[in-house]
Amino acid sequence: MPQIKVALIGVGNCASALVQGAHFYRDAEKEEDALGLAHLFLGNYHPKDVKFVSAFDIDARKIGKDLSEAIYAQPNNTQNLAHVPHLDVPVLKGPVLDGVAKYLKNVIEISDSPRVEVAKELEETDVEIVINLLPSGAIKASQWYAGEALKAGCAFINALPTFIASDVAWGKRFEKTGLPVVGDDLVDQVGATIIHKMLLKTLADRGVRVSKTYQLDVGGGTESLNTLERTREAKRIVKTKSVETALPYRASIVAGSTDYVDFLENRRDSYFWIKGFYFGRVPMQLDLKLSTVDAPNAGSVLLDVIRGVKIALDRGLSGPLTSLSAYAFKHPPQILPLETAEQWFMEFVDGNREQ
Repeated sequence: MPQIKVALIGVGNCASALVQGAHFYRDAEKEEDALGLAHLFLGNYHPKDVKFVSAFDIDARKIGKDLSEAIYAQPNNTQNLAHVPHLDVPVLKGPVLDGVAKYLKNVIEISDSPRVEVAKELEETDVEIVINLLPSGAIKASQWYAGEALKAGCAFINALPTFIASDVAWGKRFEKTGLPVVGDDLVDQVGATIIHKMLLKTLADRGVRVSKTYQLDVGGGTESLNTLERTREAKRIVKTKSVETALPYRASIVAGSTDYVDFLENRRDSYFWIKGFYFGRVPMQLDLKLSTVDAPNAGSVLLDVIRGVKIALDRGLSGPLTSLSAYAFKHPPQILPLETAEQWFMEFVDGNREQ
């Protein structure tokens, strides 16, 4: 059976949902059995082909535990999807660098155990793909792990708004080394950005002239707390630029995270407001609220990305993957309209598009 050997950088809520989800769908044989998954098969790969072989974190409650146990350890608080059997993958101590900001110091218990040699561990466990799931704002740590992936000969998936796949210099480094890289800033499956873009596009396609719109989030997970301190403005810029592509004309647009509410735990509430004009310049206004559990929103998209990167590895591709990045990330090297991104991605999977 084919295997896709994956390393996780950060064993937080998103990692928990991903590991649980891969196990949740492992026995599904038909698309109708895979409720909530965008693609049961992608190329020749099934979720059960994803094998987690290495994991790194800094929290004392996770270091030394098997990955199957660490994904449920505090401060993780996302919804339980499945029981994950013992994986024989101990969570190892990585460097702290800028991975813990002021607001997280009372949430994360930094382990005092010595850090491991990450590139060496990646090589010894035959990792093919490294997934960066560190907290947003961990710029130095993200870049350091990208460098370790290059040293170990691994492809790199950057789920953070730190610019790596979309950075020309980093793209050239991966291309020169013969390795693919995708990113940046993962799109949620049922996320505010994708829904906001679809709403705006639908209205514009039907002749509505949108004049002003905003989309703001309130969340309770550690990622929301970290965003409040370090990356609110950066994420707002990235999300706003992504949403702007949904309209064929300019409008006043604001999109991004706005606040943290601890008792929401891993839930997120997203608020949409759209103002515009339709037939006869009659005004219209839309108010909408979306409530989701945050971490599982990454699962389906990440399983697509992992398998897409594996397809690229099989074909010997290197550097930034244009179609996969545009399909799954808010700040790809090339931003495309939704339909174009999805079309290019499927053409890539089918072998009809190189990148």
